[in-house]
Amino acid sequence: MKIAYLFPGQGTQTVGMGKDIFEKYEEAKNVYKKIDEALGENIEKLTYEETQEELNQTKNTQIAIYAMSMAIMEILKQNGINADVAAGLSLGEYSALTCAGAISLEDGARIVRKRGTLMQELAPKGEWSMAAIIGLEDEKVEKACKSVKNGFVRAVNYNCPGQVVVSGDKDAVIESMEIAKELGARKTIELKTSGPFHTEKLKNASIELRKELEKITFNKCNIPVIKNFDGSAYSENDNMVEVLANHVINPVKFRKSIEIMLEMGADTFVEVGPGKTLSGFVRKVAKEKQKEVVVLNVENVETMENVLQIIQNKEC
Repeated sequence: MKIAYLFPGQGTQTVGMGKDIFEKYEEAKNVYKKIDEALGENIEKLTYEETQEELNQTKNTQIAIYAMSMAIMEILKQNGINADVAAGLSLGEYSALTCAGAISLEDGARIVRKRGTLMQELAPKGEWSMAAIIGLEDEKVEKACKSVKNGFVRAVNYNCPGQVVVSGDKDAVIESMEIAKELGARKTIELKTSGPFHTEKLKNASIELRKELEKITFNKCNIPVIKNFDGSAYSENDNMVEVLANHVINPVKFRKSIEIMLEMGADTFVEVGPGKTLSGFVRKVAKEKQKEVVVLNVENVETMENVLQIIQNKEC
């Protein structure tokens, strides 16, 4: 059995996410305590008590998801379930790097908090949006974006066969959704995000993020971590500061990341954090590649107990 951890990005957040895990497991409480101390904040209160509107702000979403993912990961590790390879979608790449020991929990929390704030505050003024285009080839999604007559929109997340996310100003995103349907898209879904993420519009955020990344210590990954940037594993020659700074202005190659993990022999995928979005991506890529895989997710006590039982039984 070769286990891959997958860490979600923005769009999966809900008020109260992970609260039952926090209340049941001491490992989770300890993770939140370390993050709170590193930031001088109360991330539990932000996650469990604030409004959905407040949580949906990028500066809050990213740290809340990171904290929940790290708490779940620690419980899994304490129960002997360790990843052989890891990847994350956008924000989730920081969780994957923490999982691999490339950055500490505290540095991860600090840089994720800063990243979310920069991405929110340094986005150009305007009304921004993102949308998932379902059931259309990558090239046709790109064509839909290029066909928009007014405004800015780009294909930014290549998630799995038949799903690409577009990002840009709201009117242009809506127009691209309409064009995509004309080109044969089965469905389009506007997402719970608030910026032109993974486009050149975040150049200023990228510049400032690079300065913050230079302040933290990076270590060698103790397991392979697959980059969003090009769908390959980090190597010793990679400059993590450059990769992560460029990360916010370049498309996410998550489909390719899954393909690489399958090629590495990963056969058990565990989504670590809120939602089941990445689990769905894995199933679609594995089906296309004709690979038999086990796909699990952990986002509450029930799913935690399910994963512990399944994997520990398989290992026996």
